[in-house]
Amino acid sequence: MRAVNTMKAVGYINALPINETDALVDISLPQPTAEGHDLLIKVSAIAVNPVDCKIRQNVAAENGEYKVIGWDAVGEVVAAGERATRFSPGDVVYYAGDLTRQGSNAEYQLVDERIVGAKPKSLSNAEAAALPLTAITAWELLFERLSITQQSPESTEKTDDIILVVGAAGGVGSILLQLAATLTGAKIIATASRESSQAWVKKLGAHYVINHTQPFAPQIEKLNIGQVTHIASLNGTDTYFEMYTELLAPFGKIGLIDDPQNVNINLMKRKSLSLHWEFMYTHSMFQTKDMQKQGDLLHRVADLIDQHHLQTTIGKNVGLINAANLRMAHAEIESGQSIGKIVLEGF
Repeated sequence: MRAVNTMKAVGYINALPINETDALVDISLPQPTAEGHDLLIKVSAIAVNPVDCKIRQNVAAENGEYKVIGWDAVGEVVAAGERATRFSPGDVVYYAGDLTRQGSNAEYQLVDERIVGAKPKSLSNAEAAALPLTAITAWELLFERLSITQQSPESTEKTDDIILVVGAAGGVGSILLQLAATLTGAKIIATASRESSQAWVKKLGAHYVINHTQPFAPQIEKLNIGQVTHIASLNGTDTYFEMYTELLAPFGKIGLIDDPQNVNINLMKRKSLSLHWEFMYTHSMFQTKDMQKQGDLLHRVADLIDQHHLQTTIGKNVGLINAANLRMAHAEIESGQSIGKIVLEGF
């Protein structure tokens, strides 16, 4: 009988607060095998996102087996399923994975090749790990949900679009600002309150910065640039929704990624406003016919990075991939004080 190969991983059984030791623990699991469209990836670096915290807090493991989370990774392809044709063993790739499968907090992971891209050549593994989930989310939000006109990076044409990015200093905001500055002709307003976060969003492409702890309208009126046409609401939608409906020009669009519990959509009717949800896992969760769009998107982002139009959004590397460091990363994200992405590298 052939011995089963095992791998290091970090997982949990019960949904617990991050200050409890069992919230995330070091474990050993069987190494998976690639079949179908899957690639088997040897994970080298990962990043942590708010969705990791949300799942850990609310979704317990099933059948008494450990749940492994994590949805940002860079690694080397070590095997491919019989239907996988886009990558070969030895290729270094980056991806965000699938919410319905075991995650990237493990030495090896299976991922459908259609949602995988070749890693940007000019970035280290840790720098690249900061990008997939947020780049996919930001790209789809800007160009598919909000339907902002996409331009080439060389274009100097300005448009009438005025985008307000709320929660701009976080992971999604950090890449969305760059995409908007590089690939659109829009004016970009970012929200940030602390000096460090204000400096960060300006560095990444915001033309104007307003303080999200104060009413938006008077601050935007002082800019004298016109009425907001699009809002990327990356957090606090419950808090700011009424302000959004007041700020937006007629036929304006609101795109959101958080989970508001109590918004009055009737406020949108008078101006014929529209609301658009972005959830990057929809493609993989429902095995949509256009799943490959996410792989193509990651290739495009890698090209833009290697051409020096975009930069990594890494904020901090907290060391090896283990339970102690992941608990620290989760705690920092839950504090709401993190800037950019938190990454871990190596086992």
